[in-house]
Amino acid sequence: MNSFKKIILFTVSVSLFLSCKKDEVTIKEPVKAETVKDLAADPTTISGTGQPVASGKFTFYNFKNGIVPNADSTTNKWDVAFRGTTILTNGGSSGTGQGGAVVLNGIFDEIKEIPASSTFAQDSKTVLAIPTGSGKGWYNYDAPTNIISPIAGKVLLIRTGDGKYAKIEILNYYKGAPAKPDANSVARHYTFRFAYQPDGSLKFN
Repeated sequence: MNSFKKIILFTVSVSLFLSCKKDEVTIKEPVKAETVKDLAADPTTISGTGQPVASGKFTFYNFKNGIVPNADSTTNKWDVAFRGTTILTNGGSSGTGQGGAVVLNGIFDEIKEIPASSTFAQDSKTVLAIPTGSGKGWYNYDAPTNIISPIAGKVLLIRTGDGKYAKIEILNYYKGAPAKPDANSVARHYTFRFAYQPDGSLKFN
């Protein structure tokens, strides 16, 4: 084989090698950090008799794609669901996915990864992974004013329907996120922020 043919063969071999290496490169999706405003969680409407009525339906949410149709409630396409003060995860008695949650005491921005000691609870027919009731999960209820207030320093760690991870902080429960909700504030509208790790790892950076 003459020198010219050797050079051509070498060039082709290098090109094929570099092409294969290029094909092996995968693009890592960045962590998705977002604030969701006024997510309606079955707000009441006024019936023909003038009485407030709620539909009883949950709003299903996926951290990657946003609101999920109710028709997909029996799939793993949703991660969390909201109705009133109740938040479901897509697992256990609530869904067919791998979902679960941990209610963590901490500062949202300082939680850089899921703690190794975390044990994700799943919803059951008697106890939800994110407990309901004043002081038991993410909120306090003030009976004299009838106001729901998120508990400062409560962060919800979520295992999603497809087994990935997110963290949520509930910021407000009223439409427009008023700093001081009152009797005229419209309830059942969540404002929350979250960080979602699409690569399935436990880190949020």
